[in-house]
Amino acid sequence: MLGSLVPLLSAPAASASAPSGATVTRPCEQPGPWNVHAGAVTIRAKASAKATAVGILYPSHDFTAHPAAGNWVAVTDHSTGISGFVSGTYVYRGTRICLD
Repeated sequence: MLGSLVPLLSAPAASASAPSGATVTRPCEQPGPWNVHAGAVTIRAKASAKATAVGILYPSHDFTAHPAAGNWVAVTDHSTGISGFVSGTYVYRGTRICLD
């Protein structure tokens, strides 16, 4: 009986790795969505605290965001149609962690 198990123990293990050149990303490795982490954030015409304010971004607004110069984030507020820059101190992506 033991002899019949030896071939099973010595068989090569199946590989679960991705094909070479393929990028595998798990949801926990991808950055989270952009969120407003304040009651409201001033949208400015340029990436500067001294730039003219052109609008206000609220957490309830639908918006798209992209990193800009320094700690600034370029936003388009789809709720109001206003585009500009907000401080990355208040608008940033959540961080996800893989637990395995």
